[in-house]
Amino acid sequence: MYVCSCNGLTDTQIRSAITAGAGRTHDVYAACNCRAQCGCCTATILGMLRDGSGQPLPALDTGATLAH
Repeated sequence: MYVCSCNGLTDTQIRSAITAGAGRTHDVYAACNCRAQCGCCTATILGMLRDGSGQPLPALDTGATLAH
């Protein structure tokens, strides 16, 4: 799955960077020979780093209705 459209980074590439020792978003971009562009993917990458598994967080279901 593509996580970063600007750089064409996939979750597999990001996971590999994290497994190789990337500990910050900057490290992930550097390991993938790129840099942050628009910044939309940084929250997802940060979540993958914090999770520790290198897995992207599941997408939110924006079509769900909240019950009161």
